[in-house]
Amino acid sequence: MRGVIEQGRRAYLRAPRPSDRDEFLRLARASRELHRPWVYAPETPREFAAYLGRCSNSTERCFLVCRQDGDALVGVYNLSQIARGFFESAYLGYYAFAPAAGQGLMADGLGLVLRYTFRKLKLHRLEANIQPDNERSKRLVERAGFRYEGYSPRYLKIGGRWRDHERWAITREDWAGR
Repeated sequence: MRGVIEQGRRAYLRAPRPSDRDEFLRLARASRELHRPWVYAPETPREFAAYLGRCSNSTERCFLVCRQDGDALVGVYNLSQIARGFFESAYLGYYAFAPAAGQGLMADGLGLVLRYTFRKLKLHRLEANIQPDNERSKRLVERAGFRYEGYSPRYLKIGGRWRDHERWAITREDWAGR
């Protein structure tokens, strides 16, 4: 378990690395039906290289959620547009890989991401933008303590189309009370 960032009972977080490419791409392709139309995960070596490049940006943090038993990749969490100063905030993106979907491991991973976000990065707020029909995703963040904040028409371009999103957020104070 080299490079563990946060560790829980059933899952841990680590940064993606070039050696993950083949497993990551295989899982992303096998998860296409689960992901679409919500997210378009990297599915080619070029897309994976671009993802790794983005992960090295100072305003991004990328995490792979891995099983404690066997180290298999479970899914991905990304913090983007990390803003400092008066804002102390970031956006959260995520997706599970199909073999692990529905097993609660992404919920465990989200708890680890929140711990890292609020304790180590010392951010104040984390926002997740979720397409309205993505019920599983909304349940995931709601169970973690995020609150619904509003509706944004044609907010993000996903899969070549501008899609409506709901804004969900959690602050350090909300999280600390859990």
